[in-house]
Amino acid sequence: MRRTIEHVREFAAADKGLAFVSFARANGTVHSTLINAGVMAHPVTDEEVVAFVVPSNTVKLRHWRHTPQATITFRAGWSWIGVEGAVTKVGPDDPMEGFDAADLPILLRDIFTAAGGTHEDWDEYNRVMAAERRTGVFIHPAKIRGTNLGF
Repeated sequence: MRRTIEHVREFAAADKGLAFVSFARANGTVHSTLINAGVMAHPVTDEEVVAFVVPSNTVKLRHWRHTPQATITFRAGWSWIGVEGAVTKVGPDDPMEGFDAADLPILLRDIFTAAGGTHEDWDEYNRVMAAERRTGVFIHPAKIRGTNLGF
């Protein structure tokens, strides 16, 4: 069975968007981090991508600024699905051509809700995201692999 971005969306929803995002360091070792992610339309291209939010001072973001490739893996029970692809990003330190920086607070909310998040005070959410200089990260699916889809 061919895996699609809709299968990824289903897995993301199964466990509150929990996933491991990974990349290969220059020395060949792998860096992995547990995050919340979801599937949504890219803010410029409208392509369905896997999206998540990270603070601007993270190792991941520094790495993706020079090597924009990543793999993200969601699991549900004993089943899993992974997406490999190019990374794009938009944030206070990472402007994106075709994206109005004034729309960043709304985009970060959209990513958060795509990953299953909810919030009672969006103004407070916006303040925290701005204070932490949060950045939206998008993995463009080049390869999607996984186990059986019955979870």
